[in-house]
Amino acid sequence: MPPTPAAGPAPATPSRARDLADRAAEIDRRLCPDQRAGAHKVVVLALDGVYPFELGIPHRVLGSADGRYEVLSASVDGRSVRTDSDLTVTPGHGPEVLAGADTVVIPPYAISPASAAAPDPRALAALSRVRPGTRLVSICTGAFLLAAAGLLDGRRATTHWALADYFQELFPRVELDAGVLFVDHGDVLTSAGAASGVDVCLHLVRQDHGSEVANQVARRCVVPPYRDGGQAQYIERPLPPAGGTGTGPTRDWAEQRLELPLSLDELAAHAAMSTRTFARRFREETGLSPGRWLTQQRLRRARHLLESSDLPVERVAHEVGFATATSLRRHLAAEAGVAPSAYRRTFRATGPGGGAGAGDGPGAP
Repeated sequence: MPPTPAAGPAPATPSRARDLADRAAEIDRRLCPDQRAGAHKVVVLALDGVYPFELGIPHRVLGSADGRYEVLSASVDGRSVRTDSDLTVTPGHGPEVLAGADTVVIPPYAISPASAAAPDPRALAALSRVRPGTRLVSICTGAFLLAAAGLLDGRRATTHWALADYFQELFPRVELDAGVLFVDHGDVLTSAGAASGVDVCLHLVRQDHGSEVANQVARRCVVPPYRDGGQAQYIERPLPPAGGTGTGPTRDWAEQRLELPLSLDELAAHAAMSTRTFARRFREETGLSPGRWLTQQRLRRARHLLESSDLPVERVAHEVGFATATSLRRHLAAEAGVAPSAYRRTFRATGPGGGAGAGDGPGAP
């Protein structure tokens, strides 16, 4: 007797299909309800080279606030916009819609040395349509446009940490803080890269409608309502090249002994220099004092262990040369703005179950 074929899924009946469609429509209404009368008008200005992910953040986050915001998109000329990916988007409006906006968001766009210093004149002209008192928000490189328009002069602002030096060189009148996720001046807000666009949009909801509404929006978007620390915890800090002369061999030697309480005298003796000469040469080669350099290397090693091991925080502190777990917590909070347990939760590589490593349970810092 031939084998009986395996039964496949039963075809959906018309009533079952209608039920599924109704459920999908209800979910859609809950996530993106119709806007309320008098909703706060937000216009997202898409520039040439816009990043698609960040372009969609304002609509996704603010559009989940029970119709409290009307989110529109615009281009500088009403035409399609090339993104930094292999696709083109067509905003629903031209620059004229900016004149009626309550909030204008500038998502990030691909910049070059030329476009960073002197943006598309059409973009500057579009910004000139914005009414005085309108709230301005930038995400990542969107801050370059606001700075080029002179809107950040004398203000504290932020952008992606990898572009901080370049930004400061171009716009010395701006007080740049590359260690935070966003800066709120009330009428102008700037945020760091990528997901910080979510952070600043949730902050807008929190400022406009309170924490309860912001938390509800965060749940709908499946994101944390507030992230600990700033972008300092994401900054790559490459080591200076050791080299074969000067203090380089001693830095190599010290890196292999970070768990030991290395003193300036010991480091100078290894380099066969006086402590004064060693300290001077060390600062010339690294830009740091020996003590500060040791702290940075210990933190670098500690961050690696927090990301890659199950070691309790107390053991991590011992392994990298901090006298106590309290000392590690204090130094990590000063550098990255977070406690060891929070850093581990953010960066720990976990398996499919997503479980936390040892040291993140009850009693963890």
